[in-house]
Amino acid sequence: MMLKEERKQKILDILQLERKVIASDLSRLFDVSEDTIRRDLKELDTLGLIKRVHSGALLLGPPITDFSYRQTVSPETKIKIAKKALPFLKEGSVIIIDGGTTNLALANIIPIDFKATIITNSPPIAIELSQHKNIEIINIGGMLYKQSMINIGVGAYKALEKMRADLYIMGIYNIDIDKGSSVPTLEEAEIKQIMSDISTEILAMVTNDKFDTISNHIVGQVDEISYLVSDQVPEKIKKEYCKKNIFFLD
Repeated sequence: MMLKEERKQKILDILQLERKVIASDLSRLFDVSEDTIRRDLKELDTLGLIKRVHSGALLLGPPITDFSYRQTVSPETKIKIAKKALPFLKEGSVIIIDGGTTNLALANIIPIDFKATIITNSPPIAIELSQHKNIEIINIGGMLYKQSMINIGVGAYKALEKMRADLYIMGIYNIDIDKGSSVPTLEEAEIKQIMSDISTEILAMVTNDKFDTISNHIVGQVDEISYLVSDQVPEKIKKEYCKKNIFFLD
């Protein structure tokens, strides 16, 4: 019989490959009870190696890192995704763009003569768009969360409650087909929730390492997303999202 630590390592190996595991499947694979598997998963969760959910476990999202560091990670991929999202921005519309390095990549390629009203809680995005004479920028204030370079808090939430938008460009930290989109901090989740609530449509730009991962604070379910834009996504993941009637642009 496989030793407990060996079994837990095998679970981690499977999770890295499959991105999610189901307790009942692991029980059959290792020929042990589901209770044994649940204890294994609980221990791995306590160690911060996975995120345990009702039926099994998911990969944890990436650790919180500084915005400046994230800008150096896969910049070519982010630009490629941003170019796919650009046609969804319509002249004369009201657009929310929240924080994130992929969202900043989108702001970088918006044509200089583009005309719209853009609402953002991201100082870097507001600065990037400041040279666009035809864009009215509404910069949502609040407490600056330095690691993500976004404004959060009660002031930002109350300001957004009074607004309406045609399109919300949502930066994705983690996303799972069952658990939805999530972020590491409650304050950021609350701001993303109100941005979703006041927008007619939601477009999410996702680098493929963020699929099937989860953080502690849920923003919303995936079927709230109108369009999902990514790059080089496995066919299995595409099919899952298509079943939710999400327009997937890969």
